[in-house]
Amino acid sequence: MKPRGRLAPTPSGELHLGHAASFLRVQQSIREKNGTLILRIEDVDRLRCKQEFVDSSITALKNLGITWEEGPDVGGDYGPYTQSQKTERYQEIILKLREKGLVYPCPISRRQLRQHGFDLAHGEALFPKDLRDSCDQVPEDPWSINWRFRVPDGEALSFYDQELKKELSFVAGQDFGDFIVWRRDGMASYELSVVVDDHDMQITEVVRGEDLLLSTARQLLIYRSFAWQEPVFGHCPILKDDEGEKMAKTKGSRSLKSIFEEGRDWKQMLRDCGLGKVLD
Repeated sequence: MKPRGRLAPTPSGELHLGHAASFLRVQQSIREKNGTLILRIEDVDRLRCKQEFVDSSITALKNLGITWEEGPDVGGDYGPYTQSQKTERYQEIILKLREKGLVYPCPISRRQLRQHGFDLAHGEALFPKDLRDSCDQVPEDPWSINWRFRVPDGEALSFYDQELKKELSFVAGQDFGDFIVWRRDGMASYELSVVVDDHDMQITEVVRGEDLLLSTARQLLIYRSFAWQEPVFGHCPILKDDEGEKMAKTKGSRSLKSIFEEGRDWKQMLRDCGLGKVLD
């Protein structure tokens, strides 16, 4: 199969310099293999994602000199290329996972989770295993409730990282617990939607930030649930701002829009961050 990679911005804010480094690396990797590059808009967060950020993301990517062969603006054979248009497809996959006994409805409130020591404010929190058995009643509207993936406790998930150049391994039930695949607000979670999309679009390699390593481990469980071909994964180092914090849209960290509007040398900024190799 011809190599296929994807650019997958989330339009919940302005792209920043960290995104530039990752997306340029995605393009660099796929062009080295004479592959096909796809643009996908990951807008499953209906509250935060806005069309203005879709437009500014596409503009920023073009200003970076990035081009793609398939996407919401140019079409292609593997669309739709916007996640909010794939709700029925995600629901279809949830039902198939339900038939396999791999997901369950989860009506547990945040207050109940806190009473069981579930605290996302302090790193990766594991869903309390003793609550699983109380989460089997499907409501009249199955899409008005959270659904979680039942992780196989103790199973090791390993993969070779093409960017970090090493084998990585995580243990289900220890490094991460039962995770959400459908949200009560009526949309698939990141973990489920990207796996379904990457499978449907026949993506052969995924390059993204190092902060998503645990997500890769979770997503491998979904791939393996259907015996789907897994892409090659690579994770880029996280770019930090002047205060040493991870760049984030919510902080407006070196927004690409402002960099371009002010005419700053974004290439030199990447070199100053030690990321000049993505410009080669």
